[in-house]
Amino acid sequence: MLVYQDLLTGDELLSDSFTYKEVHNGVLWEVDGKWVVQGAVDVDIGANPSAEGGGEDEGVDDQTVKVVDIVDTFRLQEQPPFDKKQFVTWVKRYIKLLTPKLEGEKQEEFKKNIEGATKFLLSKLSDLQFFVGESMHDDGGLVFAYYKEGATDPTFIYFAHGLREVKC
Repeated sequence: MLVYQDLLTGDELLSDSFTYKEVHNGVLWEVDGKWVVQGAVDVDIGANPSAEGGGEDEGVDDQTVKVVDIVDTFRLQEQPPFDKKQFVTWVKRYIKLLTPKLEGEKQEEFKKNIEGATKFLLSKLSDLQFFVGESMHDDGGLVFAYYKEGATDPTFIYFAHGLREVKC
């Protein structure tokens, strides 16, 4: 299994069990998330509760919760939304921190294509949700989520160059 960690913080943000699609010259990855239900499972054991005197109030109080698989699996923490000025400030800082960690070809590819990826994200800014890794470190990368037109499940966006592949 491959896990993708934030290059700056080491937080686990993604794994190879989620397929990604490269967009904007490979600078961004799009990953489809899914809403899933967590909690107790209703198991039918074949008994007839009404014949056995069981009432509606008997039994266990089952609690179920709907969560987004990627957010839950990697314990992503949602952050307040950014306005345009805050986002541009964050991107500049992220580029400054990430660029020296990239080597040769990857660094050049990142520098060449980051502007187009940033413009894409800015165009969706009002629709984006912002997430950080479990450590909630200020210098880490962000994971973005939005709903494509007509979609009921979110699409997540990652900066591909900000991820390190680790074999588990």
